[in-house]
Amino acid sequence: MGNLNYGILSTSSIAPRFIAAVREMNAGNIVALSSRTKEKAEEKAKEWGIPKAYGCHEELLKDPEINIVYISSVNSEHFCQAKAALEHGKNVVCEKPCTMKLDETKELFKIAREKKLFLMEAEKMLFLPTLIEVKKCIEDGKLGKIYMADMSHSFSSSYNSWMFDAVLGGGPLYSSGIYAVQLLLWLFGDIKKISGEGCTFSDGIAWQYILSGTTESGVLFTAKNSTKGILDNTARIFGEKGWVEIPEYWKARKAIFHIEGSDDEIIEFPCKYELVYEAEHIKKCLDAGLITSPVVTEEISVKGIEILNKIIFDEWKKM
Repeated sequence: MGNLNYGILSTSSIAPRFIAAVREMNAGNIVALSSRTKEKAEEKAKEWGIPKAYGCHEELLKDPEINIVYISSVNSEHFCQAKAALEHGKNVVCEKPCTMKLDETKELFKIAREKKLFLMEAEKMLFLPTLIEVKKCIEDGKLGKIYMADMSHSFSSSYNSWMFDAVLGGGPLYSSGIYAVQLLLWLFGDIKKISGEGCTFSDGIAWQYILSGTTESGVLFTAKNSTKGILDNTARIFGEKGWVEIPEYWKARKAIFHIEGSDDEIIEFPCKYELVYEAEHIKKCLDAGLITSPVVTEEISVKGIEILNKIIFDEWKKM
């Protein structure tokens, strides 16, 4: 494919980080952005150095210069916006979760296949060199057989107020639970069993949760999040020879291996924007003529939302 000309759909807080990553890796041109108002679009376009600003997402999708759209709006809008972009003939990168429902995610990938367009859920975590090295060490037997995994994540309830609005697709399970579930799928394969307990607000949004279960390969796991309690924001993977801890695993810059009988070993991959690896991967995929990512696969996206739907609709709705 020739030049990637991005249209940035939404002026969300993650958008400037993705823009900076694309520019740093020379992985495309940022040619336009859209917002719900012309004023907001023009303000952010000037701030971020983007040539064109649209006060309507539909106008951005009609722009013939744009051949790929990055969607970072609120969760509830992902499906309809990604579908509209595909129907306008644009390749799509959509922030996680790709959609909020299993059938919607399946439908998007079906449309992308039919139109031979690229579609990828923006799961930056799976491109991080730290996690790639951890996965390699696990596969090489550095920790021996893996028996358990534990992931914790917390953020303030004042962060992005829409995350606590059920209508907009809020809740920490969608925002951080997807990280834990997809990391487990990526590292250990299929999840055999999973259940969850959540503490909910009156509108049904869980403000904290604990997930637990087991993978098909026999790894027992827990994953927890709180918007009130301060957790240590670390993933830990335990094997018969030792364990590895990964601070802030969803944007990991380092990991510490604790191997029995050896000194601790630290691996580090510092970077300014952790999205640079994702941006580079997208360009490589499109240059190779791919319509799906070999890393954030359709299977991982489908299984990830299927698991979240099971917890939310099969368990929490009964509480």
